[in-house]
Amino acid sequence: MKISHKRKVQLKLQKHIKAAKAVVNASIKKEAAVKKVAAAKPAVEKKVEAPKVVADVSLTPKQQQVLDIVRQNAEGINPKGIGLAAGQEDAKAASWATGALKKLAEEGMVERVQVGSKVIYKAL
Repeated sequence: MKISHKRKVQLKLQKHIKAAKAVVNASIKKEAAVKKVAAAKPAVEKKVEAPKVVADVSLTPKQQQVLDIVRQNAEGINPKGIGLAAGQEDAKAASWATGALKKLAEEGMVERVQVGSKVIYKAL
């Protein structure tokens, strides 16, 4: 891969991450404004739920599929189990799921737990 191409790809990723953070910050500011208005008028009570960060982050279909499988297994599941549940071949199952799991762990949607020499993932 050429260095110039790699730099362009990295810049696009940084812009995507900054845009996602801006959306989250904007929704938090709106929520704070609603709470101030609600505090000024105690006669009318409105329940404002915290916005889900999961909805603001765009996931690929593969990442969404992996996240659904992890959520179905509350006790935790290893990457090979995720790949097999998604219908992948036995030899490719773990490597198929690893990339999506890494991204989901960075976003804070799944938790990576090291148990001895094994790794399992749990939904948050």
